[in-house]
Amino acid sequence: MKNFNPADNIQDLQYFGEFGGVNPSISDSSTYTFLSAKTMFDTFEGNMEGCYLYSRHSSPSNLYLDKALAAMEGTETANVSASGMGAITPTLLQLCGLGDHIVSSRTIYGGTYAFLKNFTPRLGIKTTFVDITKLDVVEAAITPETKVLYCETVSNPLLEVADIAGLAKIAKKHNLKLVVDNTFSPLSVSPAKLGADIVIHSLTKYINGSSDTVGGVTCASQEFIDSLKNVNSGASMLLGPTMDSLRSASVMKNLRTLHIRMKQHSYNAMYLAERFEKDGLKTVYPGLKSHPSHELYATMINPEYGFGGMMTLDVGTLAKANKLMELMQAKNLGYLAVSLGFYKTLFSAPGTSTSSEIPMEEQIEMGLTDGLIRFSIGLDNDIERTYQMMKKCMMELNVLTSESVLME
Repeated sequence: MKNFNPADNIQDLQYFGEFGGVNPSISDSSTYTFLSAKTMFDTFEGNMEGCYLYSRHSSPSNLYLDKALAAMEGTETANVSASGMGAITPTLLQLCGLGDHIVSSRTIYGGTYAFLKNFTPRLGIKTTFVDITKLDVVEAAITPETKVLYCETVSNPLLEVADIAGLAKIAKKHNLKLVVDNTFSPLSVSPAKLGADIVIHSLTKYINGSSDTVGGVTCASQEFIDSLKNVNSGASMLLGPTMDSLRSASVMKNLRTLHIRMKQHSYNAMYLAERFEKDGLKTVYPGLKSHPSHELYATMINPEYGFGGMMTLDVGTLAKANKLMELMQAKNLGYLAVSLGFYKTLFSAPGTSTSSEIPMEEQIEMGLTDGLIRFSIGLDNDIERTYQMMKKCMMELNVLTSESVLME
């Protein structure tokens, strides 16, 4: 881990465009021509390196991005897809079938939760949701039918931290595949280096960073990616969540600045989290010593990129949360919007948005409260100015009392 710097791996990749451009040429074609029928047949069978048949199979633009993301995560290869869910769902369906079982973190993105809770049972795949921070509970949930351990490095939206190295040991002991969604922590954490078998990202978020593209990726061994893309039995191939070449090229360009952006996201989030905690607000951020997994996470991250840009504040009630978010948006502090990784701060009440698929009783059990606001902290240049403006909004709505501010 100490000698692995994912940003350096991205920087060391160098592609030339068709006419010597510093950006690789975009393959704006859905299908490709051949000089011989034999070459077409061999390409369809996967036996012709460097030849392209049809863009649902592969395209030069997608393969450029595949290679860059595999280098970032330290895996043999990768496969980009049309969305984060377009990476998650084929990956799990490739690993599991009728009668199989998944052990998953209970605090995961609402779409993933809905897929595992409501959709995969129709295919005969069952899931047990557990507190992923308790390794004994995770291991106790494993059955002879279990095929996969699934988690997020930093969970959405509660920011729980998965002990990836510990989970990897359990997975290896029981001959399971450990699948980790690393969307919240690109560059900061390298799950494959900690023992994960498969690493997934929603490229929509930090990696692209401009909230103009939906995409996903599965980073894994060559053997697994080949199975995903197999023309006869590959879940990605047959379900068809193909990324468009123009979008691949767009993500590729933005990927080059990810290391700069992640440092600023992390710096700003730490700055705000420390101050709001000092002000007496219920603040959750992995970089705070009060976070229950702070010490564990500190051993997992590449310190250069910090603890990430995600933070939560609990302001007590949904009504207060909604009013505060509306006021912050009116004051140009950010947007009341789902998603994350944008240059502006984004905030939402996850219980009624990105985690609304989780039943209310389960939200309560896992600690997802009405007043919780999830923040994706932006790239603000003067973060002290941002803090002062946010504090004024909170005082206006009595989220922060004048007494707590006067105590500073």
